[in-house]
Amino acid sequence: MARLLLGKAVADAIDEKTIVKVEELKAKGIQPTLAILRVGEREDDLSYERGATKRCEKTGVAVKNVVLPLDVSQEVLMQTIEELNKDNGVHGVLMFRPLPKTLDEKAACQALDPAKDVDGITSGSMASIYAGSGKGFAPCTAQAVIEMLKYYEVEMSGKKAAVIGRSLVIGKPVSMLLMNENATVTVCHSRTKDMPSIVKDADIVVAALGRAEMITANYFNPGQAVVDVGINWSQEKNRLVGDVAFDEVESIVDSISPVPRGVGSVTTAVLISHVVEAALQA
Repeated sequence: MARLLLGKAVADAIDEKTIVKVEELKAKGIQPTLAILRVGEREDDLSYERGATKRCEKTGVAVKNVVLPLDVSQEVLMQTIEELNKDNGVHGVLMFRPLPKTLDEKAACQALDPAKDVDGITSGSMASIYAGSGKGFAPCTAQAVIEMLKYYEVEMSGKKAAVIGRSLVIGKPVSMLLMNENATVTVCHSRTKDMPSIVKDADIVVAALGRAEMITANYFNPGQAVVDVGINWSQEKNRLVGDVAFDEVESIVDSISPVPRGVGSVTTAVLISHVVEAALQA
């Protein structure tokens, strides 16, 4: 059976470093603070908010919750973002997406101060990733994938990586981060021909398609490391599943992250570490 790439150990290791930095900041009279901006009451947003708040409590980071009604106007949303930009007590802002279709999400993202963009949603943050400049913050889930591979000592330099999915949230940024680690990356998507053969040829596979258990055993070979970013609800199994058909694939590959217990906790740990880094840079 494959080695399980469990998220808790990775998240705990990140938290340990974060706690040390928080204590350093507090000794200087600085309280690192995350503002969570939420529109409406989406259950997935609420779940992530609970997880982020719990990790903030663990590491000593303060949380400021800003909740707007589902029918909020674009004007009020933009004013709220501007207020958070100007609030010197707020070091990082997490804005839940997708926003309601009545709002201009792109405009809202671009309105956020890049220095407080701890989840990599502004064009400035993306540009930093593509330039490999080390400035700005990568989207937390994309960074979490890299943190997991590093923690479990999965060699990236010189290796072939297949990323399944090309979203701005995960697929594209994780591809750039893998290239920054000197991996050779192929991005697969809905128009990719003969995707199984491409994925089979990779040493590292990152699944970020957003379709429950679509990636089956015929995509894999022995020796591969698989990070499954997908979080999907399976009506058939009545539980959360990934994009990879775990039960089929676990016996084939060398290592694989399960869903749940995989990337999720690392994502929140990365988010809080970004808040603390932003506070250090402020």
